[in-house]
Amino acid sequence: MEVLTPTLEKTLKKDKQLLILTHLSQLLDFVTGLGGIIAPLLIWLTQKDRVEGMDTHGKQILNFKISMLVYLLLSIPSLILFGLGIFIMAAVGIISFIFPIINAIKVSNNEKPHYPFTIEFIK
Repeated sequence: MEVLTPTLEKTLKKDKQLLILTHLSQLLDFVTGLGGIIAPLLIWLTQKDRVEGMDTHGKQILNFKISMLVYLLLSIPSLILFGLGIFIMAAVGIISFIFPIINAIKVSNNEKPHYPFTIEFIK
């Protein structure tokens, strides 16, 4: 007698709106301070095995946020010693505001997002 066991297939759903929301959630930094890294982290951790592409997008977003934090921390000595750190901080702020919006638009148009100046911490 043959026993039939159901196979568990790993099916990922396509949820473009959640991917867009994940990119835009980075803008919470400008409202709450740390929400821009916590929200994408929570979405990525809970949905990476359920939503198609979430693992890749989440890693890109977190690498970008960590890179921007590193650049901000590196600009502090330059700010104290030479006063030039203010320009680096302004550039990081502008980049952190513009690229999540650009990449959310790219995702909505089924294009691959790209974050410049990103150090790959999470592979």
